[in-house]
Formats: sequence, structure tokens, C-alpha cells
Amino acid sequence: MIKSVFAATAALSMSAGAAIAGPYVNIETNAGYTGNDYNAATTDLHVGFEGAMGDDAGYYLQAGPAIVSVDGEDTTTEFSGKAGVGVDIAENVNVYGEVAFITVDGSDDNNYGLKAGVKYSF
Repeated sequence: MIKSVFAATAALSMSAGAAIAGPYVNIETNAGYTGNDYNAATTDLHVGFEGAMGDDAGYYLQAGPAIVSVDGEDTTTEFSGKAGVGVDIAENVNVYGEVAFITVDGSDDNNYGLKAGVKYSF
């Protein structure tokens, strides 16, 4: 139930209806498996802010600790964050993008990710 609330918050930040702006908390776990074999999970404990950019666009920024649990290894705590925007380009079409990062324990190199997409609403 709580995960659904946070997912809805993230979805609203990318939609035209992002009339409510302000701070939020987002707790999210991403786990990976190969077949039935657990590989790793990262749990983000983020504090963020979202808002509107005019009538047809919205943004969000969030960051905080990330608990990384790799199978067979000690759990580590890193720092992660993400920022994204969504823009309505037509009545039922939204384009969005996100950039994310996470630090890597014992390394000078961080990991980065990019996401982009188009959402069509019926």
C-alpha cells in the first residue's frame, strides 16, 4: 500500500496534473534476480521536492541514503539521487526524462543512469 502511494507521487510529478508542489519522502527498493537467484537490492530513502513549470510541465528532485545489499556481501550505505521533468506535448501525450546517480563504496567513480520516454493516456 505505501509503495503504491509513493509510486503515485512519482507519477504525478511527471503528469500535467502536478498542481500540488512541495516536499515529499520516497522510499523505493529495486531488487535484481537471475531466474530464482537473488542478486542484489538497493533501497533509496529519499527526500524530495516537486513542482510545476508552467501549465504543461512538472519537475522533481530527490536524494538521500541508499542501502545496497548484494548477495553474499556486506550491506553498504551509499548516497543517491534523481531529477526528472515531464512535459505535455499534446492533450494525451507526455514526454519525460530522468537522470539518476549513486555513489560507489571505495571508488572515485559514481554510477549514473538516464531514462526517457513518452506516455500516451487513453
